[in-house]
Amino acid sequence: MSSHRMSKKGRYIAWATAGAAVVAGAGIAAQTSMAATTWPAQRTYTGRAFDTCAAPSLNAMKAWHTGMYGAAAVYIGGKNRGCAQPNLTSSWVKSVSTLGWKLIPLYVGAQPSCQTGSNPEKLTSSNAASLGATDAADAVAKASALGMKAGSSIYLDMESYDITNKSCNTATLTYIRAFDKTLNAKTYRAGFYGFRSSSAKAIADATDRTNLPGNLWYALWDKQNTTTADWPFGADRWTNHSRAHQYMVNSKETYGGYTITVDRDAWDAPVAITG
Repeated sequence: MSSHRMSKKGRYIAWATAGAAVVAGAGIAAQTSMAATTWPAQRTYTGRAFDTCAAPSLNAMKAWHTGMYGAAAVYIGGKNRGCAQPNLTSSWVKSVSTLGWKLIPLYVGAQPSCQTGSNPEKLTSSNAASLGATDAADAVAKASALGMKAGSSIYLDMESYDITNKSCNTATLTYIRAFDKTLNAKTYRAGFYGFRSSSAKAIADATDRTNLPGNLWYALWDKQNTTTADWPFGADRWTNHSRAHQYMVNSKETYGGYTITVDRDAWDAPVAITG
């Protein structure tokens, strides 16, 4: 994501190190009718979205509502979140939603111990399950406080890491499963942001599909505004409005006199339920 934790140079290095080969994983379970809970209908958006480190001001969001973008990702929490969010309040969420914006809640949770760089919160084999549950509960609390209601999809941000490190990868999947299970128990849908050759590949390759995210946001910086033409996994994976693609990063753009550096996303997936 745009300079939110790791330097862009570091992310490019990590992305290249992870390799480019992709192997399709097992089937993806739908997240529309879990347990006996009555789930609100999911709210989906199809079109261009952007993500940037700090939520823009309300005036900037008004100026940017030109039709180029219809959705914006916002970092709702996580100890590894890199930017302060002075604009991100419940009143801001209500106001931008009234303008017509769709919002994508993103949570920067614990990162793998084998990941390059330092982070305030890292997961290990011993704490992965408990930490995943704790972080998910925090994500739900943060989303709810902002006015993002039950039924919303919360996207867990997992940056690039060495997925060939078996113990590290196993711990990371344990964390993700615990995070998703807790989200679902609280009637929030599980989404996931990851690199197509690393963190996203890890969940695509996992043979055990239990409690893995039902919505996948993959980073592949090929400048193609699509969720289908360059889809790197099996054609039957994450179908029915469950895909998003971060296709371009560090795009400096100006609308209505407000200049923001954003990452561009092709979106065909759930967003927050507000209003």
